[in-house]
Amino acid sequence: MDAKLTLKLNQDIIEQAKNYAKMKNTSLSQLIESYLGMLVEPRPIHEVTPFVKSLSGIVNLPENFDSKEAYKKYIQNKYSQ
Repeated sequence: MDAKLTLKLNQDIIEQAKNYAKMKNTSLSQLIESYLGMLVEPRPIHEVTPFVKSLSGIVNLPENFDSKEAYKKYIQNKYSQ
């Protein structure tokens, strides 16, 4: 259920926030609601975001794949030439 909320804020901040919301193709109300939602329902740092979940399955790696070793080899190859 949506409810109306009245806030007293600095006019310059309001204008900057409106511009930011416009750049992000959202409303100021949605921007503030999202921010407040993050404050009252913080996600654990290790929680995977929906975007990252959408990427899962794109790359198939062997079960014993060592990402640190692969990165080390990548860096060595990149800078040894």
